Formats: sequence, structure tokens, C-alpha cells
Amino acid sequence: MLSRKRLLVALSLSAATAMPALADDPGTCGTVHLSDPGWTDITATNGVAAVVLSALGYTPDIATLSVPVGYEALKNGQTDVFLGNWMPAQQTFRDDLDANGGIEELVQNLEGAKFTLAVNTAGAEAGVADFADLDAQKDAFEGKIYGIEPGAPANQSIQAMIEADEFGLGDWELVESGEQAMLAQVGRNDSADTPTVFLAWAPHPMNESLEITYLTGGDEQFGPDYGGADVFTLARKEWVAECPNATKLFSQLVFDISMENQLMGKILDEGADAQDAAKEWIAANPEIAGKWLDGVTTLDGQPGIDAVMAAVGE
Repeated sequence: MLSRKRLLVALSLSAATAMPALADDPGTCGTVHLSDPGWTDITATNGVAAVVLSALGYTPDIATLSVPVGYEALKNGQTDVFLGNWMPAQQTFRDDLDANGGIEELVQNLEGAKFTLAVNTAGAEAGVADFADLDAQKDAFEGKIYGIEPGAPANQSIQAMIEADEFGLGDWELVESGEQAMLAQVGRNDSADTPTVFLAWAPHPMNESLEITYLTGGDEQFGPDYGGADVFTLARKEWVAECPNATKLFSQLVFDISMENQLMGKILDEGADAQDAAKEWIAANPEIAGKWLDGVTTLDGQPGIDAVMAAVGE
């Protein structure tokens, strides 16, 4: 016969195996507050985060906030996590957060982002690979550089380059229009085999639908590495300390250019909801989801990957 002490131990172990373990996160972590500056790439990554969080038993709360307001919300505790810290473009905001001391960088969630001038297939075949190659082919390009909406900082950089006659482009014209109008013009020119130089960036579905050659030589105008940028995930230090399970998820939630191109294409070109696009992508890429969810559980302590794959398969 078991002693009373051994019987109590056995009952305790039995109860422990019968009851699900709880995640390390308390109930106060159940709602995760994120922000979206209205950029399609962050809408896409927030969509992924929302799908995963929901499957794990959390409630994602995504607020659309301009960049300055979003950073203030992160600093004052209204936002827990921000997936869109583009560096070095947001260095001033990041410096302010770092000086405040309440924010922690969890992970670099994207590398290889860029934003500079590029040419289409006909432009590349004309021998243009660098800013300095453009002026010799002015007639072929009709002396036009296609930009985005008036007032955009990138357009201002192009206009300043023209006014300073850099690369001999002083007699070229900046054609300003919205993103979709610009890309429609590039698409028409591409179909007509007309050499075209335009603003291009990644991530964006244009990189999947067009043959794009990003131009070298524009470091002074757009920054090194083709106007290169890295994107980081930031979180409130208090939230990180309080919510280790959700923090582990966001520390492992990383993306790549191709993935974001595909998600943005679903949203922009097909009108898909960001979370619907995310579900479809996760269902088709379980091995990536497995890396995101390594060691992450649901709020009631079940394996996170099982819950997520079940949710996206519904």
C-alpha cells in the first residue's frame, strides 16, 4: 500500500499530466497591441502576426497610426509591438526611443529592403546599369524619370539631382504620379519594349511581375546598397518582461523579400484581406511557421505550431 505522502505525490503528478500547462504569459498579455502606419508591407506582416496570435489564443489589436504617432504610442505604452522600424530612414524616431529607455529591439525581421532608381528590361538591354549610364541613352528613355506622388521625399531627391545636373541629367524631366499610375506606365512601356527608368523598391509585388534592374551609383542620393534598409521589431520592455511567450514568438517572427512581395501582391493586386493572405501563405509554408513557433505555446500551454496549422487549414 502506498504511504500517504507517496499517494499525494502520485495524485499530484496525475493531475499535472491531466491538466494542460499554462503558457508563461499571464492573462494581462492576452491582448497584444500593434500599430500599422498604413504601409502595405507592414499591413502584410501585421496580418501574419494577427493570424498566429489568434491561433495561439491571443487577441491582436492593430491600430492604424502615422509613423510619428505610432512611435509615441509605443513610447507611452499604448502599443506593445511594432514590426516596421525601417532603418536608417527612421533613425530620428529610433534615437528618441532609445533615449527614453523603454523599448527593446527584438529582432531584425527583414533584410534586403531597398529604394532607388531602376530600369525595365529594355533599359537594361540598352546598357544602363548605373546612374551614370542614363544620359547617354536620353533619347531612348525620352528624357523622363518616372516618380511617385508629388511631394514624396524620393521625388525631391530626383528633382534635386536634376536641378544640380548630376550625372548630366539636368535636361531630364521628372514625371510625378501615384504609385499605381507610375507602375501602369512602366508596364505599358515594358510591353512596348520602351526603355524606362523609374523609382522601384522592395518589398513590393513589382519585383515579381516585372524584370527590374536596380541601378548602382546612387549612394549619395538614396543611400548605399541601392537605398538599402533593414527592418526591426521593437517592443516595450515592460511588455517583454511580462509576456515571455509572446515575446519569443515576435523574436522569431522574421520575413523575407519574396514572402512580402507575394503577400503584398495578394493585398494590392487581388484585393485580399491581409489575414486571409497570411493564412494562405502559412498553410503553404509550414516549415517557416515551425521556425516562428519553435518553443512557443498557446495561452493554455498546447504546442503552438499545431494550433496555428489547424487554424490556417480551416
